[in-house]
Amino acid sequence: MTSGKVEKFLKVIEAKPKDVGRGIARIDPAVIDILGIQVGDVVQIEGKKSTVAIVWPGYPEDTNRGIVRIDGSIRRNAGATIDDKVSVQKVSAKRASRLTLAPTEPLRIMGGDEYLSQILEERAVTKGDIIEINIMGRKVDLVILSFQPPAEAVIVDRESEIKLSEKPVKEELAKLPRVTYEDIGGLKDEVKKVREMIELPLKHPELFERLGVEAPKGVLLHGPPGTGKTLLAKAVVSETNANFLSITGPEIMSKFYGESEERLREIFKQAEENA
Repeated sequence: MTSGKVEKFLKVIEAKPKDVGRGIARIDPAVIDILGIQVGDVVQIEGKKSTVAIVWPGYPEDTNRGIVRIDGSIRRNAGATIDDKVSVQKVSAKRASRLTLAPTEPLRIMGGDEYLSQILEERAVTKGDIIEINIMGRKVDLVILSFQPPAEAVIVDRESEIKLSEKPVKEELAKLPRVTYEDIGGLKDEVKKVREMIELPLKHPELFERLGVEAPKGVLLHGPPGTGKTLLAKAVVSETNANFLSITGPEIMSKFYGESEERLREIFKQAEENA
């Protein structure tokens, strides 16, 4: 923690749908006072990694709960998942005169600078942040490489000069399914049950050891096509940083005796090696 700055540890809660993609952190007004900040200030949010967000007041129902509401993009950049504790403190932010980003895969966008300017306007960013954009219905990651003037963080505005590098950068996180709980609509009860059965054992295995209870080894999601089964599985993976192998029936089926079984064994072996 930087000397002279007040730091507060808050529990991460998912953002409400209307706040997703806005780069904001909803914080209890009482905590805002403790941190010595105001609405519109920029705070550093630090989990396993560090990122920044613009402060907005928390909702009335969040008063005195010691929580911060942030969306999946901010959680990803902070290296935090839901229910984690993160450090929150004020940082110095300046208006960006220039900002350079790079894709994690070969990418060319017609009018890309203007498009990015619209997406990032009034967003706070810091070096290393991953910005997710939609291009023709496909999600693409961009990494913040540098900015001017020198600062802990910058706020992008209409006057900011934005440059998109043509050379991709390597980013391990880009390999993870980019789905969060906020991407799932209408499955609130299902999300709660799956989190209890999968996320809790992965994040807090000591609870099951202490209680002498065996954690669930698998969960069966069933329903008609298009109801969100795969989306829900990918969201759990993203939120827990777990390994994910997506398999469809045709991939393992074979007309030759024993080949299907062999493919299944290889898949289970791969899963075990990456567990």
